[in-house]
Amino acid sequence: MEYAASSEDAIAISSCRRIVPVILAGGSGTRLWPMSREQFPKQLIGVIGHDSLLQATVARMSGFKGDFDIDAQPIIVCGEEHRFTTEQQVRLCGVGATIIVEPARRDTAPALTLAALAIIADDDDAIMVAMPSDHSIADVHALHDAIAIAAGYAQRGMIVTLGVAPTRPDTGFGYIRIGEALDHGAHMIERFVEKPAAELAAQYVAAQRYWWNSGIFIVRASVWLDALRQLNGEMHAACTAALKEGKSDGHLIRPCPNQFARVPSDSIDYTVMEHIGGADAPCKGVVVQLAAGWSDLGSWDAVWEAMEKDTLGNVASGRVVFEGATSSYARSEGGRLVACVGTANIVVIDTDDAVLVADRSHAQDIKRLVARIREEHAPEAETHRKVRRPWGYFDSIEHGARYQVKRIVVEPGGRLSLQLHHHRAEHWVVVRGTALVTRGDDQFLLSENESTFIPLGVRHRLENPGKVQLEIIEVQSGAYLGEDDIVRLDDCYGRS
Repeated sequence: MEYAASSEDAIAISSCRRIVPVILAGGSGTRLWPMSREQFPKQLIGVIGHDSLLQATVARMSGFKGDFDIDAQPIIVCGEEHRFTTEQQVRLCGVGATIIVEPARRDTAPALTLAALAIIADDDDAIMVAMPSDHSIADVHALHDAIAIAAGYAQRGMIVTLGVAPTRPDTGFGYIRIGEALDHGAHMIERFVEKPAAELAAQYVAAQRYWWNSGIFIVRASVWLDALRQLNGEMHAACTAALKEGKSDGHLIRPCPNQFARVPSDSIDYTVMEHIGGADAPCKGVVVQLAAGWSDLGSWDAVWEAMEKDTLGNVASGRVVFEGATSSYARSEGGRLVACVGTANIVVIDTDDAVLVADRSHAQDIKRLVARIREEHAPEAETHRKVRRPWGYFDSIEHGARYQVKRIVVEPGGRLSLQLHHHRAEHWVVVRGTALVTRGDDQFLLSENESTFIPLGVRHRLENPGKVQLEIIEVQSGAYLGEDDIVRLDDCYGRS
């Protein structure tokens, strides 16, 4: 693939009426800990409803009507560590997608740049609708109406964002100062303001000239690339080189890791949007109001705000009982009963390996809490007890000084890597389905209630040749039981 470095006439009115949804799925979502973890962040979780936030975002542009044509195949930009789960969840939506896998985290500006370069590589100058993968929209039709207005301005060479009229002084959002009024309720952007202190946020709300920045941007691919080239040539050049020297198999684009390591890390706001209000700006900025029940779900307080409540303002998820509680949010993920008696304005989140109890007014402080947990090298900051893999998942049920018990579930057709361990042996007991086992030079089938032993240092592989999930209980024993004691000899998922 050849990637264009820049456009010659980015500001000219484009005749292209194609819209490509670009879903930015590289966040970590630390404020929704303990459900959201580094290796399984909030966009992959069903925070509101059964579907994950990513799946809800993928479905969000379905049914769009208007003068523009929506591409049925969105572009999703995610990190290497989330690639397989992202692919699985999108596949369950019944949607084909182009997935750009970032070798390292570099924030939203490089992610959008990779998407724009991929679009230009197909000799297209489509309008990108860049959406975070972890937001909630209550009224999809209102979102479509706002995007249709925004696309008209984007077609004329402007960078457009969707703004939300503030309902309270919130220090967790960036703000947009609106300028000259345009058609369809849009405004020119005077300036972007990053997350203000509480007193300044109150002044913004009182002035009625500031809207929250939703993080949704509508812009032609060439316009974004031209603005970036002028404002941050280093990022533009490094992203271009990373894609040019990367690999692509059609639906999967993998930028070159060495070139991508040179890409500066920065957000869309800092890199471009904060520079478009001045006289020397590379292009004009427009904000269109979004009145669609938007929430960035940036904290448990925001989740409580977005969900339906009982008569006393409580929200329950899972096995939860309230007695004399008010304005509280409780969630049971581990199957245990969570009982809240006389609580007010609190959050209780119960998972298999961690429990959070927090005052709703301090929900933004959870990010600092997670940083402390990470400093202590506790695994709860990074992973859940239940760990997803391309072939299924495993759940660490019990562990001691020299043993560990796991429940391993392999999806139909799934196969673990051919591997060996230097420090542990393993006992496998099949409790559901049929297992195809490779052990040394032998290969054999195990049915329910049958077992086998994998000695230390022997190469082995577990596969599911059946049509139902394979479930085994694995007992590990040895001097060291860490996940890094795996020597992969062969892997169909491309893991080293």
